[in-house]
Amino acid sequence: MTTMKLLLTGFEPFGGQTVNPSWEAVRLLPERVDGVELVKLLVPTTFAGSVAALRRALDRERPNAVLCLGQAGGREGLTPERVAINVDDASIPDNDGAQPTDAPIVPDGPAAYFATLPVKAMAEAIRASGVPASASNTAGTFVCNHLMYSLLHILAREYPGVRGGFMHVPYMSGQGTPCLPLEEIVRGIIEAIKAI
Repeated sequence: MTTMKLLLTGFEPFGGQTVNPSWEAVRLLPERVDGVELVKLLVPTTFAGSVAALRRALDRERPNAVLCLGQAGGREGLTPERVAINVDDASIPDNDGAQPTDAPIVPDGPAAYFATLPVKAMAEAIRASGVPASASNTAGTFVCNHLMYSLLHILAREYPGVRGGFMHVPYMSGQGTPCLPLEEIVRGIIEAIKAI
């Protein structure tokens, strides 16, 4: 029996923050959840660099599924994303100083991609563990949406059997409000992995 392999990504800090709860949580995850092997990847909070790092990991690891994680300050819970749209429209520069406006991610690509992970089931499993969560219909127009769209575009074209998606996590305690303790964010991600 082959083990399922899940690639998990988290972002480096950005926008003047010193931590990013998406990566802090990924770092704390065990090596396995319910027999699923977890491969952890830190990606830069840059439009170009995030996708380059993801593509290298996909080619190297050949995972069965991919869950990218990112920070969404202002959200109260974990939010699995339903859809990524084909536009970069940055209100702040990324960590390379890039700040695209109304730019397509893939010039000839579809207007949007839907996640191929069970978004509703993930949110329900997280809530059942006592951690706030809801399905989200907007991944924004910054690097998180860029990475989600690029992931789903690459999977559709090159890895059709691999499922993928994105989930935002709120601030962790000490970053701002609303926030959740880091251990609750970790618990929620574990429940999402079980649902996947």
